[in-house]
Amino acid sequence: MTALIPISSRIKAKRTLGQPGGEIEVKQGRAVRGFLNFPKRPSRAGRLFAVSCSMARNADQGQNPAVAIGERDGLIIVDHGSRRSESNLMLNDFVAMFREKTGYPIVEPAHMELAEPSIRDAFGSCIRKGASRVIVSPFFLFPGRHWHKDIPALTAEAAKEHPGVSYMVTAPLGLHELLVDVVNDRIKHCLKHVAGDADECAACAGTGKCRLYE
Repeated sequence: MTALIPISSRIKAKRTLGQPGGEIEVKQGRAVRGFLNFPKRPSRAGRLFAVSCSMARNADQGQNPAVAIGERDGLIIVDHGSRRSESNLMLNDFVAMFREKTGYPIVEPAHMELAEPSIRDAFGSCIRKGASRVIVSPFFLFPGRHWHKDIPALTAEAAKEHPGVSYMVTAPLGLHELLVDVVNDRIKHCLKHVAGDADECAACAGTGKCRLYE
């Protein structure tokens, strides 16, 4: 179920990237700064999709989940999935980095398709580790079809096996100012590699793809 918030609502959301404790304010469906800076959609009856999060609860619909992430929360970082095993393994590395930096006890990788573990697998793993709420975070840049339909549908299907467990699908990365630094850093590193001043990064190591074509 997609959460609808009146235009007049003001929502404060924790940054998922950047300095700990940083906040952004979403006002009338538009992020003042930071991530989730999606344009407003045409409203119906004075309502709009706010912060574009899909939320659901298998039992006790309508109760807002707590903001803080606790010991009984399971996080799933889900990417698209690839036929290239090296790409899938990189998600495991990212999840390990995420778990170490955040200190969250239950963080699982998942692939939407083409590879395992699936969202269903990761959901079950969270429950076995003691989670009573599951938060699915799409490792996608923008809110396309996979975020609008596929990931929520797969998550809902997985949740059917665990009645009473709350779950939600967060927004994708969106327009976060720190992504500018990430992209800029990647570009500079690749230019250094082409110039012979740096090794290949983990993303393209051994592929020979990072080179200048003339």
